[in-house]
Amino acid sequence: MRIAQLAPLAESVPPKLYGGTERVVAWLVDELVALGHQVTLFASGDSQTRGELHAVWPRALRLGKKGTDPNAACAVLLEAVAKRTKDFDMIHAHIDWLPLPLLSRLGVPFLTTMHGRLDLPGLGNVIRAFPRAPFVSISDDQRRPLPEANWTATIHHGLPLDLFRSSVAPGSYLAFLGRLTAEKGPEDAIRIAHAVRRPLRIAAKIPRGETVYFKKRLEPLIDGKKVHLVGEVDDAKKQPFLAEAAALLFPIDWPEPFGLVMIEAMACGTPVIAYRSGSVPEVIEDGVTGFIVEDEKQAIAAVHRVEELDRRKIRSRFEERFAARRMAKEYEALYRKLAAAEAPQARARLDIQPPGT
Repeated sequence: MRIAQLAPLAESVPPKLYGGTERVVAWLVDELVALGHQVTLFASGDSQTRGELHAVWPRALRLGKKGTDPNAACAVLLEAVAKRTKDFDMIHAHIDWLPLPLLSRLGVPFLTTMHGRLDLPGLGNVIRAFPRAPFVSISDDQRRPLPEANWTATIHHGLPLDLFRSSVAPGSYLAFLGRLTAEKGPEDAIRIAHAVRRPLRIAAKIPRGETVYFKKRLEPLIDGKKVHLVGEVDDAKKQPFLAEAAALLFPIDWPEPFGLVMIEAMACGTPVIAYRSGSVPEVIEDGVTGFIVEDEKQAIAAVHRVEELDRRKIRSRFEERFAARRMAKEYEALYRKLAAAEAPQARARLDIQPPGT
Protein backbone atom coordinates (compact mmCIF):
# COMPACT_ATOMS: atom_id res chain seq x y z
CA MET A 1 0.00 0.00 0.00
CA ARG A 2 0.96 3.64 -0.48
CA ILE A 3 0.63 5.15 2.98
CA ALA A 4 1.00 8.73 4.21
CA GLN A 5 1.89 9.33 7.85
CA LEU A 6 1.20 12.82 9.26
CA ALA A 7 3.41 13.55 12.26
CA PRO A 8 3.34 16.39 14.80
CA LEU A 9 5.80 19.18 14.02
CA ALA A 10 6.74 20.01 17.62
CA GLU A 11 9.52 17.42 17.56
CA SER A 12 11.48 15.67 14.85
CA VAL A 13 10.71 12.05 13.96
CA PRO A 14 12.23 10.42 15.91
CA PRO A 15 12.71 13.17 18.52
CA LYS A 16 16.17 14.22 19.61
CA LEU A 17 15.13 14.02 23.28
CA TYR A 18 11.58 14.04 24.68
CA GLY A 19 8.66 13.09 22.48
CA GLY A 20 6.47 10.01 22.77
CA THR A 21 4.18 10.39 19.75
CA GLU A 22 7.02 11.20 17.37
CA ARG A 23 8.94 8.18 18.61
CA VAL A 24 6.00 5.87 17.95
CA VAL A 25 5.48 7.33 14.48
CA ALA A 26 9.15 6.70 13.63
CA TRP A 27 8.92 3.05 14.70
CA LEU A 28 5.65 2.55 12.85
CA VAL A 29 6.98 3.98 9.59
CA ASP A 30 10.14 1.87 9.72
CA GLU A 31 8.19 -1.32 10.38
CA LEU A 32 5.66 -0.61 7.60
CA VAL A 33 8.53 -0.12 5.18
CA ALA A 34 10.02 -3.42 6.34
CA LEU A 35 6.64 -5.05 5.60
CA GLY A 36 6.90 -3.85 2.00
CA HIS A 37 4.74 -0.72 1.99
CA GLN A 38 5.55 2.61 0.35
CA VAL A 39 5.40 5.08 3.22
CA THR A 40 5.67 8.86 3.02
CA LEU A 41 6.30 10.71 6.27
CA PHE A 42 5.09 14.30 6.46
CA ALA A 43 7.23 15.79 9.23
CA SER A 44 9.89 18.36 10.05
CA GLY A 45 13.00 18.54 7.88
CA ASP A 46 15.31 17.28 10.64
CA SER A 47 13.45 13.96 10.78
CA GLN A 48 14.97 10.64 9.72
CA THR A 49 13.04 7.73 8.30
CA ARG A 50 13.30 4.58 6.23
CA GLY A 51 10.35 5.84 4.22
CA GLU A 52 10.16 8.91 1.99
CA LEU A 53 10.46 12.11 4.00
CA HIS A 54 8.30 15.00 2.85
CA ALA A 55 9.72 17.87 4.88
CA VAL A 56 6.98 20.43 5.48
CA TRP A 57 8.89 22.64 7.94
CA PRO A 58 12.67 23.10 8.18
CA ARG A 59 13.11 22.10 11.81
CA ALA A 60 11.08 20.77 14.71
CA LEU A 61 9.24 23.66 16.36
CA ARG A 62 10.50 23.10 19.91
CA LEU A 63 14.15 23.25 18.84
CA GLY A 64 13.64 25.77 16.02
CA LYS A 65 13.22 29.53 15.99
CA LYS A 66 11.48 30.89 19.07
CA GLY A 67 8.13 32.49 18.45
CA THR A 68 7.24 30.39 15.42
CA ASP A 69 3.48 30.15 15.01
CA PRO A 70 2.61 26.43 15.15
CA ASN A 71 -0.61 27.10 13.25
CA ALA A 72 1.42 28.36 10.31
CA ALA A 73 3.47 25.17 10.26
CA CYS A 74 0.34 23.03 10.44
CA ALA A 75 -1.25 24.96 7.57
CA VAL A 76 1.78 24.14 5.42
CA LEU A 77 1.52 20.49 6.45
CA LEU A 78 -2.12 20.21 5.44
CA GLU A 79 -1.52 21.92 2.11
CA ALA A 80 1.33 19.52 1.36
CA VAL A 81 -0.95 16.54 2.02
CA ALA A 82 -3.77 18.01 -0.09
CA LYS A 83 -1.45 18.45 -3.08
CA ARG A 84 -0.39 14.79 -2.96
CA THR A 85 -3.80 13.20 -2.40
CA LYS A 86 -3.57 10.93 -5.46
CA ASP A 87 -0.27 9.45 -4.26
CA PHE A 88 -1.85 7.48 -1.41
CA ASP A 89 -4.14 4.57 -0.67
CA MET A 90 -4.30 5.50 3.04
CA ILE A 91 -3.60 8.64 5.06
CA HIS A 92 -2.79 8.06 8.73
CA ALA A 93 -2.80 11.16 10.94
CA HIS A 94 -1.19 11.56 14.36
CA ILE A 95 -2.04 15.25 14.83
CA ASP A 96 -5.33 15.02 16.71
CA TRP A 97 -8.38 16.82 15.32
CA LEU A 98 -6.65 19.34 13.09
CA PRO A 99 -6.82 17.53 9.71
CA LEU A 100 -10.37 16.15 9.98
CA PRO A 101 -12.07 18.83 7.81
CA LEU A 102 -9.50 18.24 5.06
CA LEU A 103 -9.23 14.45 5.26
CA SER A 104 -13.00 14.04 5.26
CA ARG A 105 -13.13 15.69 1.84
CA LEU A 106 -10.13 14.27 0.00
CA GLY A 107 -11.77 11.02 -1.07
CA VAL A 108 -8.86 8.92 0.26
CA PRO A 109 -9.31 6.45 3.13
CA PHE A 110 -7.89 7.94 6.32
CA LEU A 111 -7.38 7.13 9.95
CA THR A 112 -6.56 9.16 13.04
CA THR A 113 -4.71 7.76 16.03
CA MET A 114 -5.45 9.74 19.16
CA HIS A 115 -2.33 10.03 21.31
CA GLY A 116 -3.51 12.38 24.08
CA ARG A 117 -6.12 12.67 26.80
CA LEU A 118 -9.73 12.93 25.66
CA ASP A 119 -11.47 14.26 28.77
CA LEU A 120 -11.12 17.92 27.77
CA PRO A 121 -14.12 20.26 27.23
CA GLY A 122 -15.38 20.62 23.68
CA LEU A 123 -14.08 17.38 22.21
CA GLY A 124 -17.58 15.93 22.04
CA ASN A 125 -18.48 18.71 19.61
CA VAL A 126 -15.74 17.51 17.27
CA ILE A 127 -16.97 13.93 17.40
CA ARG A 128 -20.50 15.04 16.53
CA ALA A 129 -19.19 17.12 13.62
CA PHE A 130 -17.30 14.12 12.16
CA PRO A 131 -19.37 11.05 13.10
CA ARG A 132 -17.89 8.82 10.37
CA ALA A 133 -14.23 9.73 10.89
CA PRO A 134 -12.38 6.55 11.96
CA PHE A 135 -10.24 6.68 15.08
CA VAL A 136 -7.76 4.39 16.82
CA SER A 137 -7.26 4.51 20.58
CA ILE A 138 -3.94 3.59 22.15
CA SER A 139 -5.70 2.02 25.14
CA ASP A 140 -9.27 1.02 25.87
CA ASP A 141 -9.31 3.37 28.85
CA GLN A 142 -8.49 6.33 26.60
CA ARG A 143 -11.90 5.96 24.93
CA ARG A 144 -14.00 6.40 28.07
CA PRO A 145 -14.68 10.16 27.76
CA LEU A 146 -15.81 9.79 24.12
CA PRO A 147 -17.55 6.42 23.73
CA GLU A 148 -19.63 7.76 20.84
CA ALA A 149 -16.61 8.27 18.57
CA ASN A 150 -16.13 5.93 15.59
CA TRP A 151 -13.50 3.76 17.27
CA THR A 152 -12.19 1.18 14.82
CA ALA A 153 -9.55 -0.45 17.03
CA THR A 154 -7.34 -0.16 20.09
CA ILE A 155 -3.71 -0.62 19.10
CA HIS A 156 -1.16 -0.52 21.90
CA HIS A 157 2.20 1.04 21.15
CA GLY A 158 5.20 -1.11 20.36
CA LEU A 159 8.91 -0.46 20.09
CA PRO A 160 11.77 -2.21 18.24
CA LEU A 161 13.03 -5.32 19.99
CA ASP A 162 16.66 -4.28 19.53
CA LEU A 163 16.25 -0.74 20.85
CA PHE A 164 17.00 -1.64 24.48
CA ARG A 165 18.91 -4.47 26.14
CA SER A 166 17.62 -6.10 29.27
CA SER A 167 19.54 -6.53 32.50
CA VAL A 168 19.11 -9.40 34.93
CA ALA A 169 21.00 -7.71 37.75
CA PRO A 170 18.89 -6.01 40.44
CA GLY A 171 19.24 -2.26 40.22
CA SER A 172 20.51 0.02 42.93
CA TYR A 173 18.19 3.02 42.60
CA LEU A 174 14.64 3.98 41.71
CA ALA A 175 13.93 5.76 38.43
CA PHE A 176 11.43 8.41 37.35
CA LEU A 177 11.14 9.20 33.64
CA GLY A 178 8.79 11.74 32.08
CA ARG A 179 7.53 15.30 32.21
CA LEU A 180 7.95 17.15 35.49
CA THR A 181 4.30 18.02 35.99
CA ALA A 182 2.15 17.38 39.05
CA GLU A 183 -0.06 14.86 37.21
CA LYS A 184 2.97 12.65 36.51
CA GLY A 185 3.63 12.29 40.24
CA PRO A 186 7.26 13.35 40.76
CA GLU A 187 6.55 14.47 44.34
CA ASP A 188 5.07 11.07 45.13
CA ALA A 189 8.13 9.41 43.61
CA ILE A 190 10.43 11.44 45.85
CA ARG A 191 8.43 10.57 48.97
CA ILE A 192 8.37 6.87 48.04
CA ALA A 193 12.14 6.85 47.51
CA HIS A 194 12.74 8.58 50.83
CA ALA A 195 10.47 6.11 52.63
CA VAL A 196 12.36 3.08 51.36
CA ARG A 197 15.75 4.81 51.72
CA ARG A 198 16.73 4.34 48.11
CA PRO A 199 18.20 6.99 45.83
CA LEU A 200 15.93 8.37 43.12
CA ARG A 201 17.17 9.43 39.71
CA ILE A 202 14.92 11.66 37.65
CA ALA A 203 15.29 11.84 33.87
CA ALA A 204 12.76 14.39 32.83
CA LYS A 205 11.78 17.34 30.73
CA ILE A 206 10.73 20.56 32.46
CA PRO A 207 7.93 22.02 30.31
CA ARG A 208 8.02 25.78 29.86
CA GLY A 209 4.68 26.14 31.58
CA GLU A 210 5.83 24.15 34.61
CA THR A 211 8.92 26.10 35.64
CA VAL A 212 7.13 27.69 38.61
CA TYR A 213 5.94 24.27 39.78
CA PHE A 214 9.46 22.89 39.42
CA LYS A 215 11.13 25.73 41.33
CA LYS A 216 8.60 25.81 44.17
CA ARG A 217 7.75 22.15 44.65
CA LEU A 218 10.57 20.04 43.26
CA GLU A 219 13.85 21.93 43.16
CA PRO A 220 14.08 22.20 46.98
CA LEU A 221 13.81 18.40 47.19
CA ILE A 222 16.55 17.66 44.65
CA ASP A 223 19.83 17.45 46.58
CA GLY A 224 21.95 15.73 43.93
CA LYS A 225 22.53 12.73 46.22
CA LYS A 226 19.33 11.11 47.46
CA VAL A 227 17.39 12.76 44.64
CA HIS A 228 19.36 13.42 41.46
CA LEU A 229 18.04 15.24 38.37
CA VAL A 230 19.59 13.74 35.26
CA GLY A 231 17.66 15.91 32.77
CA GLU A 232 16.29 14.78 29.41
CA VAL A 233 17.81 11.60 27.99
CA ASP A 234 17.95 10.20 24.47
CA ASP A 235 17.56 6.48 23.69
CA ALA A 236 21.27 5.78 24.17
CA LYS A 237 21.29 7.25 27.68
CA LYS A 238 17.85 5.87 28.48
CA GLN A 239 19.16 2.30 28.13
CA PRO A 240 21.48 2.29 31.17
CA PHE A 241 19.21 4.68 33.07
CA LEU A 242 16.35 2.16 33.00
CA ALA A 243 18.31 -1.09 32.92
CA GLU A 244 20.29 -0.25 36.05
CA ALA A 245 17.23 0.82 38.06
CA ALA A 246 15.61 -1.41 40.65
CA ALA A 247 12.22 -0.21 39.45
CA LEU A 248 10.55 2.57 37.48
CA LEU A 249 8.13 4.63 39.57
CA PHE A 250 5.01 5.69 37.66
CA PRO A 251 2.79 7.36 40.29
CA ILE A 252 0.48 9.17 37.87
CA ASP A 253 -2.58 11.20 38.80
CA TRP A 254 -4.27 11.54 35.42
CA PRO A 255 -5.94 9.34 32.77
CA GLU A 256 -2.71 8.26 31.07
CA PRO A 257 -3.59 7.30 27.46
CA PHE A 258 -0.75 4.75 27.24
CA GLY A 259 2.52 5.50 29.04
CA LEU A 260 5.39 4.67 26.71
CA VAL A 261 7.92 4.74 29.54
CA MET A 262 6.31 1.63 31.05
CA ILE A 263 7.15 -0.56 28.04
CA GLU A 264 10.58 1.06 27.71
CA ALA A 265 11.31 -0.07 31.27
CA MET A 266 9.93 -3.54 30.52
CA ALA A 267 12.20 -3.77 27.46
CA CYS A 268 15.12 -3.30 29.87
CA GLY A 269 13.78 -5.99 32.20
CA THR A 270 12.96 -3.34 34.80
CA PRO A 271 9.76 -3.70 36.84
CA VAL A 272 7.25 -0.86 36.97
CA ILE A 273 5.44 0.31 40.10
CA ALA A 274 2.42 2.30 38.92
CA TYR A 275 -0.72 3.82 40.33
CA ARG A 276 -3.95 2.31 39.01
CA SER A 277 -4.95 5.04 36.59
CA GLY A 278 -5.64 5.34 32.88
CA SER A 279 -3.98 2.63 30.78
CA VAL A 280 -1.88 1.15 33.58
CA PRO A 281 -3.96 -2.06 34.08
CA GLU A 282 -3.79 -2.71 30.32
CA VAL A 283 0.00 -2.38 30.16
CA ILE A 284 1.31 -3.75 33.47
CA GLU A 285 0.64 -7.33 34.53
CA ASP A 286 0.49 -7.12 38.30
CA GLY A 287 3.00 -9.44 39.91
CA VAL A 288 4.67 -10.22 36.56
CA THR A 289 5.99 -7.04 34.94
CA GLY A 290 5.52 -4.84 37.98
CA PHE A 291 2.99 -3.89 40.62
CA ILE A 292 -0.22 -1.90 40.28
CA VAL A 293 -0.86 0.04 43.48
CA GLU A 294 -3.50 2.40 44.82
CA ASP A 295 -1.39 4.87 46.79
CA GLU A 296 2.01 5.73 48.27
CA LYS A 297 1.67 3.21 51.08
CA GLN A 298 1.18 0.35 48.64
CA ALA A 299 3.95 1.69 46.40
CA ILE A 300 6.37 1.63 49.32
CA ALA A 301 5.45 -1.97 50.05
CA ALA A 302 5.87 -2.83 46.36
CA VAL A 303 9.42 -1.48 46.27
CA HIS A 304 10.37 -4.04 48.91
CA ARG A 305 9.03 -6.78 46.62
CA VAL A 306 10.63 -5.89 43.27
CA GLU A 307 13.35 -8.51 43.61
CA GLU A 308 10.63 -11.17 43.66
CA LEU A 309 10.01 -10.43 39.98
CA ASP A 310 11.95 -12.21 37.24
CA ARG A 311 13.59 -9.59 35.03
CA ARG A 312 13.95 -12.16 32.23
CA LYS A 313 10.19 -12.72 32.36
CA ILE A 314 9.58 -8.99 32.22
CA ARG A 315 11.63 -8.74 29.03
CA SER A 316 9.88 -11.81 27.62
CA ARG A 317 6.43 -10.33 28.22
CA PHE A 318 7.55 -7.10 26.55
CA GLU A 319 8.62 -9.04 23.46
CA GLU A 320 5.32 -10.91 23.37
CA ARG A 321 3.06 -7.89 23.83
CA PHE A 322 4.78 -4.66 22.83
CA ALA A 323 6.98 -5.22 19.79
CA ALA A 324 6.88 -2.58 17.04
CA ARG A 325 6.28 -5.29 14.41
CA ARG A 326 3.10 -6.37 16.20
CA MET A 327 1.91 -2.75 16.24
CA ALA A 328 2.64 -2.30 12.53
CA LYS A 329 0.83 -5.51 11.55
CA GLU A 330 -2.27 -4.44 13.48
CA TYR A 331 -2.27 -1.10 11.67
CA GLU A 332 -1.64 -2.86 8.35
CA ALA A 333 -4.73 -5.03 8.86
CA LEU A 334 -6.80 -1.99 9.78
CA TYR A 335 -5.61 -0.05 6.71
CA ARG A 336 -6.75 -2.88 4.45
CA LYS A 337 -10.09 -3.12 6.21
CA LEU A 338 -10.79 0.61 5.91
CA ALA A 339 -9.62 0.73 2.29
CA ALA A 340 -11.89 -2.19 1.37
CA ALA A 341 -14.85 -0.53 3.09
CA GLU A 342 -14.18 2.73 1.26
CA ALA A 343 -13.99 1.15 -2.21
CA PRO A 344 -17.77 0.55 -2.70
CA GLN A 345 -18.49 4.08 -1.48
CA ALA A 346 -15.98 5.51 -3.93
CA ARG A 347 -17.61 3.58 -6.79
CA ALA A 348 -21.03 4.80 -5.70
CA ARG A 349 -19.84 8.40 -5.82
CA LEU A 350 -18.61 7.86 -9.38
CA ASP A 351 -21.90 6.21 -10.42
CA ILE A 352 -24.03 9.19 -9.37
CA GLN A 353 -21.95 11.83 -11.10
CA PRO A 354 -23.71 13.44 -14.07
CA PRO A 355 -22.61 12.45 -17.60
CA GLY A 356 -19.53 14.16 -18.91
CA THR A 357 -17.88 14.72 -15.50
